[in-house]
Amino acid sequence: MSLADFFSPIDLKKIVPKNGYYTSQLGSKIEHYSVDFPSMEDKVDIAIIGVLDDRNAVNNHGCALAPDYVREKLYQLYEGSYNTKIIDLGNIARGETVVDTYYALKTVVEELMKKDIVPLIIGGGQDLTYAQYLGYEHMEQKVDLLVVDAQFDLEDDSHPETIEATSTSYLSKIFLHEPNYLFNYSNMGYQTYFASQDSLRVMEKLYFDVHRLGELTQNIAVSEPIIRNANMLSFDMGAIRSSDAAANGNAKPNGFYGEEACQICRYAGFSDKLSSIGFYEFNPAYDTNGQTAMLLSQMIWYFIDGFYNRKKDFPLNPRSQYLIYKTSLKHDDHELVFVKSKKSDRWWMQVPYPTGGSKNERFHLVPCRYEDYRTAVSGEMPDLWWRTYQKLN
Repeated sequence: MSLADFFSPIDLKKIVPKNGYYTSQLGSKIEHYSVDFPSMEDKVDIAIIGVLDDRNAVNNHGCALAPDYVREKLYQLYEGSYNTKIIDLGNIARGETVVDTYYALKTVVEELMKKDIVPLIIGGGQDLTYAQYLGYEHMEQKVDLLVVDAQFDLEDDSHPETIEATSTSYLSKIFLHEPNYLFNYSNMGYQTYFASQDSLRVMEKLYFDVHRLGELTQNIAVSEPIIRNANMLSFDMGAIRSSDAAANGNAKPNGFYGEEACQICRYAGFSDKLSSIGFYEFNPAYDTNGQTAMLLSQMIWYFIDGFYNRKKDFPLNPRSQYLIYKTSLKHDDHELVFVKSKKSDRWWMQVPYPTGGSKNERFHLVPCRYEDYRTAVSGEMPDLWWRTYQKLN
């Protein structure tokens, strides 16, 4: 089966301005499926995918219309100081059942990643995160999942017999999926009054990384190592405050500012490890003057900008490009090892595998901040080291 079989073409009449695009606008740079399906014979870096299914978007029907509204704004933005190699594959139409839509998205994500192309998904409910995750099932790797969301979507599974999920229960599906290839789950931006104490206890018990909105807002740089650790990112537009992004049936007064959302996306693009990203729950029915569509298109622009500024400095190759720092703890003869890139000044921490944990490697490298190194220098064990070691166990 060809990838083209999963897609319907874009209706350019809905998107292209009367006078067309300038040669330096993305609308002139991105090869899109309006007549002929884009060829992937030449090198392609990013593939845009629209998904027209919102059947399981709780309280947010209408978000299936998102892709073309975002394209309209995105295509009018100007290319940065790099040569983009981006294709727009068009839209995955709503399947006969939700499971059919999931199967199509899963297959497309998997095939693109095999070609070393980053899938960039727009539209639909956040339940599609599960289909995005299923794209990694045969990739023979553990997955680090990052979700930007104001709450944990951990409701009981209402479709236990199929892969169907809802935008409020897809995390339960991912956590219980067999075979289990999830290594770590991180949340950025949860708001405590939307999180039950039971769900917080689950996160603590599983040593997952969850970060309150208050930890990150006004100091968004602390999110960079969290993002750098992720293979896939799912961004719920409801995590942005309603004054900046009102186009969501579940919009909330508090959340990330628009510029913080753009910075998160730039960090995501900048990460060598990130291999897929999805933007969900944008609902044009609630948009005012296209403001949220424009914000989302700018977020995508920042992701692209980050992608084309990747340093390709995931340690430790070549070793000469890194500085190694070793510290000892106060009450322990244990030595902690930190790695710093000379290229980007980014930090990683070495966490040893338990005896017999990995045949090929002696330690796991986890992205960290300079503050984690300072904590270790003061003689204390960084919390990130301990949580990672427990997961490796």
